[in-house]
Amino acid sequence: MDLQQLRYVVEVAAEESFTRAAERCFVTQSALSHQIAALERELGHRLFVRSSRSVRLSEAGASFLEHARAAVSAADRAREAVVEPVEELSGTLRLGVIPTVTAVRVPELLARYRRAHPRVRIELLMGNSDYLADEVRRGTVDLAFLGVRSGDEPRGLALEQLAVDRHVVAVSRHHRLAGRRRVRLADLADETFADFPAGSSGRVQGDTAFAAAGLDRDVAFEVGTAELLLGLVAQGLAVALVDPVTAGEHGPQVVAIPLVDGPRRIQYAAWDAQAPRRVTAAFLAQWERASAAARGRGGPGEHSGSAPVSES
Repeated sequence: MDLQQLRYVVEVAAEESFTRAAERCFVTQSALSHQIAALERELGHRLFVRSSRSVRLSEAGASFLEHARAAVSAADRAREAVVEPVEELSGTLRLGVIPTVTAVRVPELLARYRRAHPRVRIELLMGNSDYLADEVRRGTVDLAFLGVRSGDEPRGLALEQLAVDRHVVAVSRHHRLAGRRRVRLADLADETFADFPAGSSGRVQGDTAFAAAGLDRDVAFEVGTAELLLGLVAQGLAVALVDPVTAGEHGPQVVAIPLVDGPRRIQYAAWDAQAPRRVTAAFLAQWERASAAARGRGGPGEHSGSAPVSES
């Protein structure tokens, strides 16, 4: 067993494809398949279940993957630890972003980072907060921008609070409530809702608020993106609880009404609390410089505090 074989296992699991994994590893598919087959023979277990249409982890592979990821991450950190600080930064920055992040202008921040560190490859992963927090813990994501219900802060991670949002209710401009200055949860008890999938951090915020108020609600549409959620609202098919910035991104077809007793969402940046990689530390430093510049111009900045990790 060698480190390269472990890297191949991690990439195949991530891509669910030998072909795409080989492309990411800059090897031929046959070479990658040969190495994984050799590893499986050594272990005496199949790591992947292969068919003509899909590749998925076996039970043994799922158990093996967690340790393979940890080994690859540790090896990357070990290599970076002996790189001279004056050497131009290289490697891959893996950034996780929730679809409804509003506290950070992600494209602008990535452009700044790329100009400062042109040799660093940037990979972007979209997902819900629970999934991305787990990926940071596993070491497959270096830093993630999350949004969670107050009191549900992710554990085991370094956190920087970016913003606090109080949800609004998004309705069609033709909705019976569209002219109201504010509403309460009780005013929405008979409405049909669109929301994120059950169990996700975005969904829990609304579910918890209604449960605390002793109210039931009908979530008929479960969607994965804010764009689709607001599209359903615009067509009058549902109402939705969202943050104010997201509600305003669908134009005049959607009206945002303040919700007196609605849930609060806290946006965080989260990264490895123990040993952030050099590419992560450089990203945090770039983010702090951008925020300081925005504050100096009288702007709101991109987060509410200072990143405690320096670039050096």
